[in-house]
Amino acid sequence: MKTTTREPIIAVLCGGTSSEREVSLGSGAAAALALARSFPTRMFTVDADALPAGLDPSQHVVFSTLHGTFGEDGGMQRLLDAAGVAYAGCDAAASALTMDKAATKAAAAARGIGVAKGLVFAAANKPTVDAVIAELGVEVVVKPNDQGSSVGLTVATDRATLSGALDGITGGNWLVEQRLVGRELSVGVLHGKAMGVVEIRPKSGVYDFASKYTKGATQYFAPAPLNETLTAAAQKAAETAFAACGCRDYARVDFILCEQNVNNPLYLLEINTLPGMKETSLLPMSARCIGLDFTGLVRELVSPAMHRFRQGASDIHCA
Repeated sequence: MKTTTREPIIAVLCGGTSSEREVSLGSGAAAALALARSFPTRMFTVDADALPAGLDPSQHVVFSTLHGTFGEDGGMQRLLDAAGVAYAGCDAAASALTMDKAATKAAAAARGIGVAKGLVFAAANKPTVDAVIAELGVEVVVKPNDQGSSVGLTVATDRATLSGALDGITGGNWLVEQRLVGRELSVGVLHGKAMGVVEIRPKSGVYDFASKYTKGATQYFAPAPLNETLTAAAQKAAETAFAACGCRDYARVDFILCEQNVNNPLYLLEINTLPGMKETSLLPMSARCIGLDFTGLVRELVSPAMHRFRQGASDIHCA
């Protein structure tokens, strides 16, 4: 229970137990350094699926950079809620929903956002190659339904590659969907409003883990070289998807732009509620398009949580 109205310390959570731990450590270090320019800041390295020792709801506002399982899927958020700790970003329900790519796309599609046709399955009940081809064709993308950073992603353009991808699945929940060929876009959303549109051009043609984290493997254009109509459409679609999934504070929304589909060229890929937070990451790129530097961005990202912290303390004192 909060017992004070002192200015809080920003507790940056990083690390975690997922396959994205190393990425999270980098995000945490960069975010903590930037936040420390504006607030008292302390970094907590998370090594288990539990709240870190020393986290105090009367002193701390959490800024989490935990990517992937437990950090981003609602697990940490549920623990923070139960402990009464104010935190930046989406709540537990929206975090759980957006970690599930198929559920995210269903929610967005209900609001008119384009999505690729796909199949969701558990490893124990994976479809045959023939079943996938009959439903979706031979050119498909196979990826975990509830992981980030493109871990485990395979782009199949022939039967042999698809067969190998399916054979390699031994656990977890998976998504296979029709491959969409187009321009990959990313839009940061802050306080429910879209920021700049960024275009991602991997030199390999596939924005997989290697393309994301190998220096020089991908070109980024911020702002994306789009006409005003397409820019506005991408921003509106990002805001719509953000609202459809019950997101709050901020997120990053990714699309494929298939310009040949004139009536509905934008297809949702995913919503990332705790995106990469280095200065060179996509969300900061999107923010710079609207004149917001990294220090200003992280200050904005925590501002709603600071308000919730103060409001919680005020409510206790007035009770």
